[in-house]
Amino acid sequence: MWSGASSYGCSSSPMAAVAEPRSTTKLHLAPLKVFVDLCLKEKTLDNFLTYFLRWVEQRESSVHLCCKKLKIISMPMDNMVKVLSMVQLDCIQEVQVSCTWNLSTLATFAPFLGEMCNLQRLVLFPVHMSAFKKQEEHHVVQITSQFLRLDHLRDLHLESPSFLEGCLDQMLRCLKSPLDSLSITKCWLRDSDLTNLSQNPNISQLKSLDLSCVTMTDFWPELLQVLLEKVAATLQDLDLDVCGITDSQLEACLPALSRCSQLRSVSLCGNLLSTAGMEKLLRHTAVLPCLRQERYPAPQESYRPRGVLLEARLAQLRAQLWEILRDLGHPRIIWISLSPCPRCGEDVVTNVLADCRGPASAESRDILRMDDDVGE
Repeated sequence: MWSGASSYGCSSSPMAAVAEPRSTTKLHLAPLKVFVDLCLKEKTLDNFLTYFLRWVEQRESSVHLCCKKLKIISMPMDNMVKVLSMVQLDCIQEVQVSCTWNLSTLATFAPFLGEMCNLQRLVLFPVHMSAFKKQEEHHVVQITSQFLRLDHLRDLHLESPSFLEGCLDQMLRCLKSPLDSLSITKCWLRDSDLTNLSQNPNISQLKSLDLSCVTMTDFWPELLQVLLEKVAATLQDLDLDVCGITDSQLEACLPALSRCSQLRSVSLCGNLLSTAGMEKLLRHTAVLPCLRQERYPAPQESYRPRGVLLEARLAQLRAQLWEILRDLGHPRIIWISLSPCPRCGEDVVTNVLADCRGPASAESRDILRMDDDVGE
């Protein structure tokens, strides 16, 4: 809707009503702002979007196309460029790229990203690299340099960002403001990457940290310890699923983890922990006042060497862990993850431990029971 008025200069003479005014002054109207959330998912523009963009293009001087949420699922780059060139990019606050791009395609998109100066949330799914990484280093610079212009970025989610291995610092040092949420998943990171991550001042206020499926089998546990210490005052959600973390590595990080006083949820599913390691974990997390959701792997003693689940042994270990929690006297609900399911090969999660303030009631024993149809 337009609002505004036009006023014309006129004479005070009675004849002025039928005479042409000698001078005319017209107030300029502000452009009409049209807001639409865009989801680009077709190989060719659909009928509505084609008509709508043509309508905007014909009124370029009087209509501004604004978009707060942009989602890109599947669209050729030339069509996407056409659409983005018509959008007021500084209106965009959230971008999700769900299609699989190669690095050169992402580099082509990067200048548009840099124009989104009010962007608050960026979600980027897998980016493929060629075998000749050296030839693509300039693309990495093109991409990471755009973060210098994103003053309001708060949430950053990167899935399988293989192009950042060994050069995560290039992106981190371009961040302009502290992040609330950081997710880097399904990739390899070097010790230097974890070092740079823990030293970056813009992660010191993180509320959510997700490093699931980031291989840490050979990393120095002190690096994760320093990282947890850096975010201990603000961290609320921590996900370290399937990182290859062992008992000794976890034990080195437990003092730092127990200082995360705002922690509400923690997940360590898919890691290689023993019953003894889990006992130490439970004792350290018992002091966290806000912790409400815990997801841990079944102890390694629950499996035969080839990964076959020993259900009777698991039941015994669950009972053992339950007794530990009851002795700690801290009410909590814990989920134990079996991976993979012995029947279907998929991950399975079963609730194993509940309110542990007193002797096991009939209700809590039912919670402790593993249902026969779990994983079906």
